[in-house]
Amino acid sequence: MALLITDECINCDVCEPECPNEAIYMGLEIYEIDPQKCTECVGHFDEPQCVQVCPVNCIPVNSQWVEDQETLWQKYRRLQALATPLGGGGDGTGAIIETQPVPMPSH
Repeated sequence: MALLITDECINCDVCEPECPNEAIYMGLEIYEIDPQKCTECVGHFDEPQCVQVCPVNCIPVNSQWVEDQETLWQKYRRLQALATPLGGGGDGTGAIIETQPVPMPSH
């Protein structure tokens, strides 16, 4: 399941930088979590980091967005693949391979 920030949020700004998937953003009035990006920190940490740092305990499981562990792992892998820059080394590190220009033949 994805997580959800309730209206008890005090906009303290501590949760947003903790999210490794950048799923947390400032909504119209309070912070919100994009369920398409939230993996509950699966693939990164043992526990959801936003829940760990929230001083008012306002980040429960979003019962409207039900996902099992395997689905969360699949989402993590998809997000990691999207985060790999184009031109990356293909080894999953995102390393960019330097290439040398090829001289054009002269006629």
